[in-house]
Formats: sequence, C-alpha cells, structure tokens
Amino acid sequence: MPSEPAPPPARRAVSPLDHRIEAVTGHDIDTLWAFRDRGVLDEPHAQLVDRHRELAKTQTGVTFYLRLLNRLSSGEFDLDAALFTRIDRTVDQLEEAADARDAAAGKVLAALEPIEAAAAASAPGAQQLSADDQAALLAIAGGAKLYEHLLTGRMSVTAASGTRIPHAMLQQLEDAGLVVRDTGRPVHAGQPVALTDAGRAALFAARRTPTTQTLKVPAQPGTSPCTPAQRR
Repeated sequence: MPSEPAPPPARRAVSPLDHRIEAVTGHDIDTLWAFRDRGVLDEPHAQLVDRHRELAKTQTGVTFYLRLLNRLSSGEFDLDAALFTRIDRTVDQLEEAADARDAAAGKVLAALEPIEAAAAASAPGAQQLSADDQAALLAIAGGAKLYEHLLTGRMSVTAASGTRIPHAMLQQLEDAGLVVRDTGRPVHAGQPVALTDAGRAALFAARRTPTTQTLKVPAQPGTSPCTPAQRR
C-alpha cells in the first residue's frame, strides 16, 4: 500500500495585531521573525517579536477550539448527552484559550505602543544609510571578524556569509557608532565585529518602507479581535 502523505507544515497563526506591527515596522511578520533570529533587531523590536511569537501560539489554540466546536455542532455526531458534554468542555477550553490569547495580546500592545509613539515622533532628519552601509551592516549582523594579513598588513572584515568589507568602511561605521570591535583579541586571529544598538536601529529603520509608516488597516465591522469568548 502507498504510504500516507506527510502532513502539511504548520502555518503561523495570524493574530489581530499583525497589521499594526507591519504598519509601524514596514516589514511583514515572517521577515520580522527572520530578523529576530539573525540578531538584526534592536532591543525594543526584538522584545516585540518575542511577544508576538507567544501571541501567535495562543492564537493557534483559539483557532483549534473554534474549529473543533464548529465540527461538533455541524451535525456529524448524534445528539446525545456525550455530545453535549464534549461541546460544553470545548467551550470551556475555548474560553481559556481566548483568555490566554488576550493576555498575550496585552503584552504585545505594551511593547508595540512605545514603538508606534517613537515612529510618529521621529524626526525626518534621522541618520540615513547608503545602500553600501546597509549591505555591510546586514553582513556584520550575521557574524563578522576583522583580520590583518600577516604578510601585507592589510586589514579587512570577513563576514560569516563570505562577504568582505573594506577596512575603511568599517572605520566609518565605527566612527558613526554603528558597529563595535572586540579589541581584546588580536587582529591577526580575527577581532569579532558586531552591531551596536544604534546600528541595529539604523539598519532596521533604513529597511522600512516609508509609505507603510502611515498605513492604517480598518477593523472589520462588528468584530472585536481581542475580546474573550463569552458563554451564554
């Protein structure tokens, strides 16, 4: 007999706050999660993504019990005491899942609102990064070291991705406070280079889509996405 097909990969749950996070950051949620894993985000945005991941987990629970309740009430099962017991238990589980989802949403809001306020108050004359600067910072974010060639004495940065960054560019980024070297290690062995908090913030801001800063997604009429389920 042919083997059963593998189950499809689990999809990330869509939360009611996704559109606000994407609007203020200029990135979709999947990109933000990838940036978090690469260490590109500054502390406020990293905390926001961590809390959003918890929210997505709780949203998955709400979706599961909603679908289960829909199946139990679809007419597929006999109307008997056992079914009513299952429905009652599922409603209780749905209510608990909704409470957990709303608690997680509150934590996301606590991290999101200061970022929204900062974005609204940010000055248009903030530090601008060139395309070369952005590429260099992205490479450094994945891990990089400054090496000195033993024979020529020339220095350059080699990123974990294989990208090479000229020493002059590194000096410019250092002078701007965007990167920092671990000077406690010898250059010939490789001095680790990392983004500073200012570097992460500048890189993140530079990679935002400007038109998304004022994007507003209206809520669907008659919905309250973060309201816990109510039992009659």
